[in-house]
Amino acid sequence: MSNSEPVGVRVLDREYTVGVSAEERDGLLAAARLLDARMRELRGNNRMVALDRIAVLAALNLAHEVQQLRQERDSQQRELAGTLEALNRRLDGLLGSSAG
Repeated sequence: MSNSEPVGVRVLDREYTVGVSAEERDGLLAAARLLDARMRELRGNNRMVALDRIAVLAALNLAHEVQQLRQERDSQQRELAGTLEALNRRLDGLLGSSAG
């Protein structure tokens, strides 16, 4: 039996029910609030824009942000790995010179 529970979220004045575990509930609600805010921002005052178009644009914007964050994280990880490698070489050099 699944541990998911139905959770109601409201996005752009429409109600959706999603099954999530209790641990994921807060994350889902936060994601729904973010999506709702982005979709409202894209729609602006023009209530005639098709919902599917707003949803796709919001999804593209959020996916782009995720991609940028991943690239930034990868860059920071490479930088950290380089720094750690340099520190290890330096430590090895110091330990090697004091051992002799």
